[in-house]
Amino acid sequence: MTPTDNAPAIRPAERCNRLIRPGNRKLSWAEWGPADGRPVLFFTGAGMGASLGFGIEHLDGLGLRLIVPDRPGLGHSDPDPEKSLASLSEDMAAVLDELEAERIPAVGFSQGAVFAFAFAMTGRVSRLAIVSGQDDLGRGEFAEILPQEVRSMVETAASDPEGFTAFLEGFADAEGLYDLVLGMSSDVDRELYSTDPVGPAYRAALADGFTQGPAGYVRDTLLALRPWPFNVAEMPVPVTLWYGEKDTSPVHAPDFGLSLSRRLPDVRRIVDPERGSAILWLRAGEILADLLD
Repeated sequence: MTPTDNAPAIRPAERCNRLIRPGNRKLSWAEWGPADGRPVLFFTGAGMGASLGFGIEHLDGLGLRLIVPDRPGLGHSDPDPEKSLASLSEDMAAVLDELEAERIPAVGFSQGAVFAFAFAMTGRVSRLAIVSGQDDLGRGEFAEILPQEVRSMVETAASDPEGFTAFLEGFADAEGLYDLVLGMSSDVDRELYSTDPVGPAYRAALADGFTQGPAGYVRDTLLALRPWPFNVAEMPVPVTLWYGEKDTSPVHAPDFGLSLSRRLPDVRRIVDPERGSAILWLRAGEILADLLD
């Protein structure tokens, strides 16, 4: 981080909640911010449990209550053998019902973008922020700019989901994912993700996400890499795309959201030339405030 960057506030969840879904399946989420604040739903990145929020230092001032669910099979949420983008959206709708909220703003980070987009398509989101978000990587415009390894993963996820699942479950774990993220990151991101206060909290969130083993993460990754079963051109809410020009991850939008911005009907695209994927923590106050406009 540069000397002008303030270190993000990191602290344990202030409240933990759960509800029971059909089949006696437990769905859990963590919360930060005032209990009577306006709820904001946060879709975490790949493999992350709900123990790491963002923008904690801004929630009181903005009057926001950050809601961070564990997707099924991650953290403290029971696995869902039928997990799909549709079933995940039904789970999130149940959380909103529990909060007695009809529509709330939402944030999707990294791999969480696809789950945030899918839920926004249901009409239960009032405004959406996508931060360092993954795009639909199987689209033709990305064929020549994706690294061969990523392109092969996308093709296998589409053509052989069972083989993809078995392959990834054979070696995926929290430490391996942490090393992979750091290895794909630029220097500016690597510094944040490997040092206090974010680094240890990020590693702990991955360990939390893999508490039940790799299956939850693997299923999420399969869903994220397969062709999206919805058309973002029909997105019913305003979307702000946030990217850092120093984001070198090959599994985020390889064009920093340019293709997404051309497909979405109501969109703003912000590209920060000084930051990478960690823009989520370094411009958290602006990201959250923008959701209130």
